Amino acid sequence: MLSFKFLAAYWSAPEVAANVLIFLNLLGALLLGMVVGYERAYHGRAAGMRTYGLVCMASAGLTVFVGYPSLWYGGHAGLPVNPDPTRVVQGVVTGIGFLGAGVIMKEGLNIRGLTTAASIWTASAIGVLVGVGFYEAAISLTLLSTLCMVWVAKLERWLPSRAGVAISVEFEKGFVPREEVLRKVALERGYEIAGGSLTISSHDKRAKWHFVAIAIDSKKGTSVSELARMMNSYEGVENFELTHCRN
Repeated sequence: MLSFKFLAAYWSAPEVAANVLIFLNLLGALLLGMVVGYERAYHGRAAGMRTYGLVCMASAGLTVFVGYPSLWYGGHAGLPVNPDPTRVVQGVVTGIGFLGAGVIMKEGLNIRGLTTAASIWTASAIGVLVGVGFYEAAISLTLLSTLCMVWVAKLERWLPSRAGVAISVEFEKGFVPREEVLRKVALERGYEIAGGSLTISSHDKRAKWHFVAIAIDSKKGTSVSELARMMNSYEGVENFELTHCRN
């Protein structure tokens, strides 16, 4: 039965103190998530500061309330509650998995959004750490993940690597391309066709080939513009598309 005393329990000193602390946790999680999201927003990704801030804050909110079972429902729960925070974390991680899957896109032979999906998952972990009170760990994870996204990409460009180019080729009607000739031409330009990447389709007697060409030497691979000129001079090619392999 509703009464002033029943309703006042929701505004008791312990309840207000817990709500203030929860608010501070949510605010801190929001700010930390926005720090991580700024890097994505700066690079023009669809998921930016708002997405990361909301993910981090929601993860913190779902975790922090578990620490106050005695104050649930204004202290009128009626039964002793022993919540298991690990089950809450499990639910948060599962939910974030669906959100991360939504930003991963396949474009031809390229897959985009993997870094964004991983960083969204990281933002949820930051929120969980804030929720359980590990503030130093949350700040550390925020800094490490931001530095990783900013500087590891530069490190990858500095370290020796073999560039990959996704190539889609449509040949003239009735033309029968030969794989060994294409591989030979690619080798002359410093590339090799990645094993298992070649897929062949046909429509209206027009052969379509899709494959990934990988530079044999990181310093000797022909530029994409040179590859485009090569494809223009290749016998039987009607249309083609070249894109850098990226994630």
